[in-house]
This record gives sequence, structure tokens and C-alpha cells, in this order.
Amino acid sequence: MAGKRTRATIKDVARRAGVSPTTVSHAFSGNGTVAAETAERVREAARELGYRPDTVARGLRSSRLGVLGLVVRPLDPSDTAFLEGVDYFLRFAGSAALAAVERGYGLMLVPDPTRADAPAVGLACDGFLITEPVENDPLITMLDRECVPFLGVGRDPARPASPDYLDLGTGRIVAEVLDHLAAAGGTRVAAVLGTDRNEWNLDAERAYLDWVGVRGQQPLAVRRAEVAGEAGGREAGEELFALDSPPDAVYCQTGRHAAGVLAAARARGLAVPGDVRIACGADSDSEHTRSGVPPITAVDLRPVRLARTAVAVLVDRVEGIEPPVPGPAEYELIVRGSTRGQAVG
Repeated sequence: MAGKRTRATIKDVARRAGVSPTTVSHAFSGNGTVAAETAERVREAARELGYRPDTVARGLRSSRLGVLGLVVRPLDPSDTAFLEGVDYFLRFAGSAALAAVERGYGLMLVPDPTRADAPAVGLACDGFLITEPVENDPLITMLDRECVPFLGVGRDPARPASPDYLDLGTGRIVAEVLDHLAAAGGTRVAAVLGTDRNEWNLDAERAYLDWVGVRGQQPLAVRRAEVAGEAGGREAGEELFALDSPPDAVYCQTGRHAAGVLAAARARGLAVPGDVRIACGADSDSEHTRSGVPPITAVDLRPVRLARTAVAVLVDRVEGIEPPVPGPAEYELIVRGSTRGQAVG
């Protein structure tokens, strides 16, 4: 009786094609850069071996669910309504879900599995994406202990040497936005920062303090919780514009804060950008920035591309492949009427 035929694996295809398992993975997923000739060689080797990517079937045989977990940290202290209108998270989650399906996985948005009230199914995910891990993130501690693959979108500030995150380049982004405010005529630049203890806020604060220090300007920073939204931004703006020497430019960490600062400026009869320039930095471009009067200069963090990269890296880790983590994420500064053009008062 003939022996049972074993199913070809990604490593078998790699050996037949003379490439690495990572190259095979990228040839089928469309992620990474694979030359057309190499991709065709991989597909031909797969046809010869009868290999077909089937992550779900492989997962069932190895007691996997075939599901990735997405933990969105800003949901922890608030609720889903907080994310409505925030393009970054909505675009990131949608793109991540599509990218996961293309790799044969499902994507499930789950609350932090370390919480006592978290559903048990969240613990069964094959790997986790964690957006904006908090300092000493308890989920990362648990996943490290249990040897569950994960990837932070942003780093845990308490683990600066960890390789398990995508670099958002927050400090670089903030410095570029501050340079733009100065180039637009800002001489006394204030900052409205967030309060969560994550890389996004801590790196933004550090970048702002470094920037004003180099220019000999005294720091002028106020903090408002992200969940305070536009009302928090307006309160921050009223505080800043009531000073004896008010700022003539304001960097804001979120789109909602920026919209609130704009409302406070206009309520005081300040022309934007004539009297004060306003820009949103490390948040992603959103409806709050696009619909302002004038529209607010902002940064597009390109969450669709970032999500696809994150899923590709995580799936490779789940499947035992260890590709190098990509470099800093790409972004685009979108200059609008709040820092250039005719002033609106």
C-alpha cells in the first residue's frame, strides 16, 4: 500500500524555486517586492508540487483559528463612538481586514484580552496587532510570556529596544510640521498635546521641546485628553489665546483638538492664518481637518498602506517566517488654508 502523500509546504516551494520562504510568501500575497520573473518561478514550483496557500486549513490542523486580533488602544478608555470620524483608525482597520483575508486569515477587532471583562475568544487569536501600545503594555507582557506572535503599530515606550513594532516616525513628523509653521510665519509656536502614555504622545512632546529648545523659545504646551475631542481643543485654545503673549502658531496632536483651537481663534476674532497658524501633526488627516473654515493643515499617515505592511509582517511571524521589520512609515504633509492663503477671521 502506498504511503500517505504529504502536503507540500511553503519551504518545499522555496527549495524548488531557489528562493527564501519569505519570497514565496510575498509572491502569493503581493506584499514586499518580488521581481516578475521570480514570482513566476515561485508559482511554477507551486504548481509542480501541488502547493496551494490555504492558511485556514493549515490552522485547523495545527489548532489555529486562522484569525488575527486587532487591539485598538484608544478604545480602552472610551467607546467606539470616539473613533467615528477619525480616518486613521477606520481606514487602518478596513485595510487590515482586507489584507488579512488575502493571506487566508480573518481579522477580529477585540478588546484588550488582559481585561477581566474581555471575551475569551480574543485569547484564541493566532497573532495580534496592537495600535499605539501604552507604556509597559500589559498585553505585550502577556503575549511575550505566552509566546504569541504580535506586532505593535508604534512601540511600547518602556521597551525601546524591542523589534516587535512598526516605527511611526512620530518625532520626525512633528518636527516637519513645526518647521512648516515657522516657515509660514509662526514665531511663538504652542503645542496642544495628548495625555495617553504612548509613543505617539511622548515622542511628540519630546520633539516639540527639542524644537523650541534649538530656537531659544520657551515651551508653551498644554495637554488635553484625546477623548475630550473638539471641546478639549477649544478649551486649550481659549487658554492659549488669553495669555499676555499668545502664540501665533499652534501645533495640535489630534484633528479634533485642531478643530477646537480653530473655533477658539475665530471666537476671539483672530484671523487664520493671518494672526495664528494652526496645524495637526501626528494624528492622521480627518474630516475635522478637511471641513474646517479654513481647512486645517494636517498629516496623512497613509493608514491603508501601513495596515497592509503590519498584516504582512504579522502573518509571516505567525507562520514562522522572520522578515526584517520595515523602516519608518511613510506620510504626507497636506498644506491647507490654516497655514497659507487668505486669512479667515
